[in-house]
Amino acid sequence: MCRNIRPFFNFDPPATDSEISDAALQFVRKLSGFQKPSRANEETFNRAVLEVAAAARSLLDSLVTAAEPRNRELAAVRARAKFTRRFGPVQGPSRDSRRESG
Repeated sequence: MCRNIRPFFNFDPPATDSEISDAALQFVRKLSGFQKPSRANEETFNRAVLEVAAAARSLLDSLVTAAEPRNRELAAVRARAKFTRRFGPVQGPSRDSRRESG
C-alpha cells in the first residue's frame, strides 16, 4: 500500500515525532485519495493526520522487545542494496542532458 512508509519500531535512534507525522500524512493521503484536500475537507484531513500520528506514537511507545535496537544507517544500506538487486542500479539523465533538453 504505502511503499515509502518504513518500520519505526526498535531502531536506534528512535523515530522522531516528525517522521511519525510524515508517515501519518502519507497514510491519510493514501486513504483519502487527496494529495492536498479542498478547503471543505482540510480540517477533517488535518485532524485525521494528527489522530493517526498520535495512534502511531502510542503504538511505538507501548511495544516491547528483548531484541537489541537496529541501527538505522545499516538498515538504510541494506534497503538500498535490496533495491539495487531488485531493480538494478539507478540510471537517469545526467545533469548536462537535463539542461540541454529544457
